[in-house]
Amino acid sequence: MSDAREEILARVREALADVPADQGPRADEPPGYEISTDLPQAALTELFADRVAEYRAEVRRTNRAGIQAAIAEALAAHGATRVAIPPSLPDEWRPDAIELVEDSPSESPQRLDRLDGALTGCALAIAETGTIVLGSGPDQGRRALTLVPDLHVCVVPAERIVGTVPEAVRALEAGARDERRPLTFVSGPSATSDIELKRVEGVHGPRRLEVIVAG
Repeated sequence: MSDAREEILARVREALADVPADQGPRADEPPGYEISTDLPQAALTELFADRVAEYRAEVRRTNRAGIQAAIAEALAAHGATRVAIPPSLPDEWRPDAIELVEDSPSESPQRLDRLDGALTGCALAIAETGTIVLGSGPDQGRRALTLVPDLHVCVVPAERIVGTVPEAVRALEAGARDERRPLTFVSGPSATSDIELKRVEGVHGPRRLEVIVAG
C-alpha cells in the first residue's frame, strides 16, 4: 500500500513539475463552491431534519427534556428491548424500561449482532447533506457499535448541526489528526445496489436508522 501511495504521489509531482509556483487560486478568490453558511441554527436544524428524512431515516423532533422519552418511543417502534450503548452515554438519555448493554472493545461482533440495536450520540451532523458524522467520541463509542446491529438510534443535539461538509471537516480535523479518531459519515440507513440495480439494505451497516433531533 505504501509503494502504491508513493507511486501516485510521484506521478502527481511529475505532472505539476512545469507549473509555475505562483499559479493557482488566489487566497482572496472563492473556491467555486459553498464552504460555509450564514443560516441561523433553527434553519439548519430544519434543513438537516428534512434532508436526513429523504434518505428513508425516521426523524423524531424533541427538546432536551424529551430526549429520553423520544428514545424510548423509537426503540419501542422497532420492538427493541436489548440495546448496545457506549459506556459514556449520558444518563439522562437512558430509558428505564430498556436493557442497555454497555459496549467494550472485547465485545465480539457476533454478540453485538444478537442485540436489537445500538443507541449513540454523534460528533456532528451536516444540514446540507443530511449526514451524521460519528467520531468515536464518548457518546458514540467504537465503530463496530454502529455498524453491526441492524438498528441505530442516534441523538443529534441541534448545536452539533453545521451547514456544510467543509465546516464539518474543519471542526473534525483536530480530532482526526491528533487523536487518530476514525470518522464514519452516515447518510441514511445502509443501502447499496446489486449488478441489476436492485436496492439492498443493511449490507454495510444498520438497515434501520432513527434520528432524534433535540433542540
